[in-house]
Amino acid sequence: MTWAGDPDDIRNWQRRADGITTSGKLDPGDPARLAAIGVRHVVNLALDDHPEALEDEAKLMASSGIAYTHIPVPFDAPEPAHVAALEQALARNPGPHHVHCIMNYRVTALFYLIDRANGVPEPEARARMATVWNPLESDDDRAAPWRALLS
Repeated sequence: MTWAGDPDDIRNWQRRADGITTSGKLDPGDPARLAAIGVRHVVNLALDDHPEALEDEAKLMASSGIAYTHIPVPFDAPEPAHVAALEQALARNPGPHHVHCIMNYRVTALFYLIDRANGVPEPEARARMATVWNPLESDDDRAAPWRALLS
């Protein structure tokens, strides 16, 4: 789902039914674009040292009037604590929210768990996640820690 004006050229852009937007990596001009569509809080789940991470992201968000929360989720070691931290960040900060990482893989997997905890039927939560990726059905070794978290 997208709305008019959504910057859907951002990698793996998604708009959830609850209005939260998600994506993969952001570029230097994206904070202003997010602000223009009303985003007031960004959560970054990527690691700062990833080669595609947005340099000075917190500063760029602040200059666009957007609150910023960084929850680094190692791709090879996601934990339930990361899900709890995301839920807390969303609850503590006024939205609209945008949550991103590098590919939108971490984001969609954590929202799968949040959706399930909020009563979304498993097939629907899985379908939402699978619009970007599905670690539960992947035989890629890099998905193994995610399968363990989601199972």
